[in-house]
Amino acid sequence: MRDGHADAVVLPESLQDVSEILSSANRDGTPVTISGAGTGTVGGRVAFGGIVLATDKLNRIKNVDAEGYAIAEAGVVLSDFQQAVEREGMLYPPDPTERGCFLGGTVSTNASGARTFKYGPTRNYIQRLKMVLANGEVLELRRGELKAEGDRLRIPLRSGSVIEARLPSYQRPNTRKNATGYFVAPDMDVLDLFIGSEGTLAVVIEIETRLLAKPQGLLSGVVFFESESDVLSFVADVRSQSLENRQRSKVLGLDARALEFFDSKSLDFLRQNYPNVPDSAVAAIFFEQETTSDSEDSLMNEWMTALDKHRAMAESWFATNEQDQMKLREFRHQLPVLMNEWFARYEQRKVSTDMAVPDEAFPGMFQLYQQTLRESGLRYTIFGHIGDNHVHVNILPRNDAEGVQARELYVKFLQHAASVGGTLSAEHGVGKLKREYLKLFYSEQQLREMALLKRAFDPNGILGRGNIFSTDLLSG
Repeated sequence: MRDGHADAVVLPESLQDVSEILSSANRDGTPVTISGAGTGTVGGRVAFGGIVLATDKLNRIKNVDAEGYAIAEAGVVLSDFQQAVEREGMLYPPDPTERGCFLGGTVSTNASGARTFKYGPTRNYIQRLKMVLANGEVLELRRGELKAEGDRLRIPLRSGSVIEARLPSYQRPNTRKNATGYFVAPDMDVLDLFIGSEGTLAVVIEIETRLLAKPQGLLSGVVFFESESDVLSFVADVRSQSLENRQRSKVLGLDARALEFFDSKSLDFLRQNYPNVPDSAVAAIFFEQETTSDSEDSLMNEWMTALDKHRAMAESWFATNEQDQMKLREFRHQLPVLMNEWFARYEQRKVSTDMAVPDEAFPGMFQLYQQTLRESGLRYTIFGHIGDNHVHVNILPRNDAEGVQARELYVKFLQHAASVGGTLSAEHGVGKLKREYLKLFYSEQQLREMALLKRAFDPNGILGRGNIFSTDLLSG
């Protein structure tokens, strides 16, 4: 979004600073847009007037405890947080591709990533949030302390006042990942409402997270296939075994924590920097599996059995030490970089999907992507989190006419995802760029119920104006 502007940018250094800024803005009816590291893809931090509240200086890691928790401010860079955690022998599982994001931003979008296949999204690891509401009041919520009563919320504040609201009537989609609108469920933990709310309900200041023990070892690989049917059957097999072994708590068995897909067009891009990608490969999978000294050999044998069964290529790459694993992760992260260079060269806006669908609907969704794109004549790539039924389609227009065609295809894909019970956004949120498509996934009544919930926390509509909701929906 290229036309954003603001009347002021503020960089608070404390909770008190944020409280005073919001209290004043609320009295004056001044919009406040929260800005993190700028790694978002849906225009959430792009302001149209008012104040930009940048969290850059709220950047202290306050505590990392080997007993299994950490406390940090919203402006801490995720990679710095993860490194501090790992120095204590612990793991913070959420791993969005862009680890230069702020911790607060990951809460705002309920971020996920490759490891979500095993560990789930950010929501699963948030224990406490300290936030400032639109009127400047401080709200602190700890998991398990305050729950909805059916579809009713009642939140006592320190001032003695109470926020009362009704949850929207929609049900969450039956997908592994979802970052579309407010999280709602009967008798839900109130803390969950704020995770994934995209800066529209409160400003997150401090975050307490749950940590896990760092795995002893890791087996990872980039495995290539000469047949698309082979790679899809491999994914189905490994995913099924992983979920079953996880449910049975079986230690010596396949249990992928990441399953990432690259189609033939993605490999063509990657060959620019990786000429050792086999010429005959039409698809690849990046995988990771945690190991121990006792299980490493047997798990390697399990993976090799699965790869042989589904005819993976002998030229595939594997890593068991940290240095080689970093090289494989770099391979996985290079594709978005290369495509961003493409968009800059052709001066076109990115057209990228972020939908997830239920397990049973993914084969049809994937087939629709492939057939439609092959017939379109457009350049594209399909890659991403296939273990979670969530791949990113990036359409690469070279001129304005192709840009129009690409956006038409994007709407077609959205319509299909909605028809099979999918979600508009699996991990990036709605922001400003995708809000017009919410009507494909929610009824008018449900959208108005969501807007009413926002108004209960932000009656003057100053926070994140334009994110998720259009102005007319909030004023209607």
